[in-house]
Amino acid sequence: MAARRCLPLVRHFSTSSVGAQMVKPPIQVYGFGGRYATALYSAASKQKALDQVDKDLGSVESLMKKSAAMADFMTNPTISKKAKISVISDVLKGEKMSDSTVNFFSMLAENGRLNKVKDIFVAWRKIMAAHRGEIVCNVTTAKALDSSQQKQVQEALKAFVKKGESLQLNLNVDPALIGGMIVEVGDKYVDMSTASKVRNLTNLIKEAA
Repeated sequence: MAARRCLPLVRHFSTSSVGAQMVKPPIQVYGFGGRYATALYSAASKQKALDQVDKDLGSVESLMKKSAAMADFMTNPTISKKAKISVISDVLKGEKMSDSTVNFFSMLAENGRLNKVKDIFVAWRKIMAAHRGEIVCNVTTAKALDSSQQKQVQEALKAFVKKGESLQLNLNVDPALIGGMIVEVGDKYVDMSTASKVRNLTNLIKEAA
């Protein structure tokens, strides 16, 4: 229900400034964040401000990480929409951000969706990575990989990279995996961790008991 209510506002934002035709991103990103990030991509593309908006969103995310007060202000439901629109607009304009970015965050404030901005950041990064021809791959292991192991992983993952694309490898460490690794490439997810194998074995034993 909430998703259906937000779609008209998303469409309005992406089509109100320049023309009525949506500019589709290179990949489709689902969920709340995906819908709003797609609308922003469309609007910024029409205004030829894609690179600037990308820089702006990185700056806003950085501001929220550095300032707990800023993050709390944006996500606090007790602050009125009018106050949020006014303050957010003044802050972003003060940071010399593009009109597309200012309008986008004002629209989020008006719609009471600033508390979902982190989801939008995640979706936006995925869209822009695809726009730049980057294949984002997240590899999580129980222990940090040495340089030799990293090279082996990169070689194995080249099968996912087409001509004109580049692999962006993000390495993460999670001791809870015990061993093995989890690989995420786009919408593909492969769990080769020891913890997963132990869980599967435990479940089989329970079913057989």
